[in-house]
Amino acid sequence: MASDDLRSTRLEKAQKLKELGLNPYAYKWDVTHSSAELQAKYEDLGAGQEVDVEVAIAGRILARRVFGKLAFFTLQDESGTIQLYLDKKTIQQSMAEVDAEAFSHLKQLTDTGDFLGVKGGIKRTDKGELSIAVREYAVLTKSLQPLPDKWHGLTDVEKRYRQRYIDLIVNPEVRQTFRRRALITAAIRRYLDQQGFIEIETPVLQGEAGGADARPFVTYHNTLEMELYLRIATELHLKRLIVGGFERVFEMGRIFRNEGISTRHNPEFTTLELYQAYVDYNDMMTLTESIIAYVAEQVLGTTTITYQEETIDLSPPWTRITMHNAVEKATGVDFSVFATFEEGKAAAEKAGIDVPDECQSLGRLLNEAFEQKVEESLIQPTFVMDYPVEISPLAKPHRSKPGLVERFELFIVGRETANSFSELTDPVDQRQRLEEQAARKAAGDLEAQGVDEDFLAALEQGMPPTGGMGMGIDRLVMLLCDCASIRDVIAFPLLKPEKLGSDSPDDAT
Repeated sequence: MASDDLRSTRLEKAQKLKELGLNPYAYKWDVTHSSAELQAKYEDLGAGQEVDVEVAIAGRILARRVFGKLAFFTLQDESGTIQLYLDKKTIQQSMAEVDAEAFSHLKQLTDTGDFLGVKGGIKRTDKGELSIAVREYAVLTKSLQPLPDKWHGLTDVEKRYRQRYIDLIVNPEVRQTFRRRALITAAIRRYLDQQGFIEIETPVLQGEAGGADARPFVTYHNTLEMELYLRIATELHLKRLIVGGFERVFEMGRIFRNEGISTRHNPEFTTLELYQAYVDYNDMMTLTESIIAYVAEQVLGTTTITYQEETIDLSPPWTRITMHNAVEKATGVDFSVFATFEEGKAAAEKAGIDVPDECQSLGRLLNEAFEQKVEESLIQPTFVMDYPVEISPLAKPHRSKPGLVERFELFIVGRETANSFSELTDPVDQRQRLEEQAARKAAGDLEAQGVDEDFLAALEQGMPPTGGMGMGIDRLVMLLCDCASIRDVIAFPLLKPEKLGSDSPDDAT
């Protein structure tokens, strides 16, 4: 039957329920148990046994089997599924005053997808299926659209992301992913609370985008008659809080970057950023591995996990290696010995490294070599340390290595998961670096940012030595939920309208 015909048939059934005085869109149903609670409570009930209790449950009908005077429905609530044992004689006797033809109407006027409320006792069928022996029922919501085929589910990946509500109905493992995501973020907040951090929200709308190299989204405030940016990082406002006297602050919030889409990038994503006074990036390494190990233990019960068939050991301490050493180990090229960019470029090209036109310094060359030859090979948790100053405008100069800064990035399964600095607290140095960024922006670099004068004014009040760390929450959830695409862990990822074509991450830039 065509979709429009099915909808029309279901509308007719809804109208029939109304004519019978039965509201197909009920206001409430008093629930006493979830399906999971009943499954657990009566786990030891033997086949053929019954328990004379009164339970009430509600959920969506996933399947219907009708055999004359007997019917079996599968009902799904948030916690799982349970069978409904529907006997004509029992239902007719219990509901005679409400609906003399209650069993017939149950058979004729309900469909898969409808929400049903039931009351009854507990029995385990002769075939061993725990069931609610229904005495009373009510249609709570009449569904006008059929569910996907019960044997095949919703398998079209793009449709799953576009119609996440159906994905959640028919794929229980998807609901489990988002439950686990909630447990992960709760565990992070709990751990930081135990360490004395407080969460303070910072603005999403900002007059000057900053804190990262990224192209921002631009909007406009009508009353103030000014352009505003959706934040690309929470960094600069959290640092203002450190200036103001807080010593341990964090925020877990949404970030917006007007950039490409892939299996690991979404324009709207969630980060954790935290700042702690009187510590440096070495302390941040210890904190970072402690957070992730704690979360894995709390949510999964172990620090040894499997991601895409790869065993990952999250138990601290993790490997620490400098970017120079990592590149030299992978390519045989020691970029620290070159006096000029031209010398480094020649060695890089000889090692098979593609040098883009915009790469015009030894530091950027080193980073290119790392991204092309090292990054994807870092499967086990690895802190890559001591980055070039050219790509780290907010980090303190390395105390013993000229041209480098005290920065690390954490890589797990070949992708960046966290980023940290010994934060730059010298306002003169910071101004110089931001002005260099502004010059790049003026020259056409869409990811470079301007000079945030208010942030510089805050630094001139004095910021104590500070360690900061940012972590990609979506990527952490991907890791702990064994999900290959970021769209699997974002409930409603950004998609083109259907008429504009496919949103496959494999086709995106």
